[in-house]
Amino acid sequence: MLLAHPAVMQGLTDEYRTLELLHADRGSEEVRQRMDDLAYTLCISTGTCDVDAALIAATHHLPGARVTDDSLLSGA
Repeated sequence: MLLAHPAVMQGLTDEYRTLELLHADRGSEEVRQRMDDLAYTLCISTGTCDVDAALIAATHHLPGARVTDDSLLSGA
């Protein structure tokens, strides 16, 4: 699967989340279309078919993303 460049992925996720926080889905047709376009692009870029899953997957592909559970590394 091809992944978008991390900078592009970051921009897509940031823009979608910003529009979501502003409740842009209740805005003009142009803004709703932009949200739909972003959701589609995120899904295609992450190989998912749901925008929520796409946002999670995109976050895991961004620089600095890592598993916070290091219990397997402790040897305990």
